[in-house]
Amino acid sequence: MTLSDTEAQARTLGGYDDASRLRQVHDRDWVLDQVTGEPGVLVDLGSGIGQLLEAALRRHPSLRLAVGLERSEHRLAEAGERLRPHGGRVVLHQADLTAPAPLPYRADVITMTSVLHWLYPVEHRVLAWAREHLAPGGTFLLTTYHPARDRHGFGGEDDIVRDALDALGIPSESVPGLFEDRDVLPIATRTRAADELRTLLGEFFTVEATFEREAVVTVEGAAQYEHFHAATFGDYYASVLEPAVRAEFFRTVGRVAFERQEHSGRVSSMPVRLWKLTART
Repeated sequence: MTLSDTEAQARTLGGYDDASRLRQVHDRDWVLDQVTGEPGVLVDLGSGIGQLLEAALRRHPSLRLAVGLERSEHRLAEAGERLRPHGGRVVLHQADLTAPAPLPYRADVITMTSVLHWLYPVEHRVLAWAREHLAPGGTFLLTTYHPARDRHGFGGEDDIVRDALDALGIPSESVPGLFEDRDVLPIATRTRAADELRTLLGEFFTVEATFEREAVVTVEGAAQYEHFHAATFGDYYASVLEPAVRAEFFRTVGRVAFERQEHSGRVSSMPVRLWKLTART
């Protein structure tokens, strides 16, 4: 079976450079605005294609080491090319953040943007890792998204996917059961409520400050959102379907998203929170 371009993209999480402009690039700049002084070591958890590391190196000449941890070998390869001009100031590690191995670094700054929900329900593992790898006086900067969710735990991207599946002939009311049968948790379920997350973070860190903004996604057309979904979520949602219909699923996600924008002026909008944390001893 020949894969469509979008299916191939979803398998490798390719095209993230363009896709990140719709949402995550705003997190990157927002987070780096909170980095003060002259940090020597920065570690980015879920470093993707290295955009935050690249921006940090440009902003902070004091950085002697920028370390990225990323699971996807394809994203690591792209990050390596992007960061090659910075030579030995960059170290990239392939890592599963649900069980991160210890590293010989203590960081002045640790960052993690729009990643924590993928680690549910074992977020405590990476939080403990971050606490242990912060240098004295170091700061952990974390962003989390908080879509409104319904009684099934659906919200945000889950709603777009549910509408797309309905358009493909799977009634909306059947989608929660389909997800459960396929062991796919809604992303809004993976994303803990802010109060619940504050309690979890408090086991490891002192919350020095929080900042909030509304993350609004708009697109130029259906194809742009189709590729955003593939680059950001990969096969996560598509896995509930048989392979023969997955190409049509991605196209339908794009169409549904663009129809939402035409109706309301945006594809989606949800609160995003930036947590500024220091290690609890």
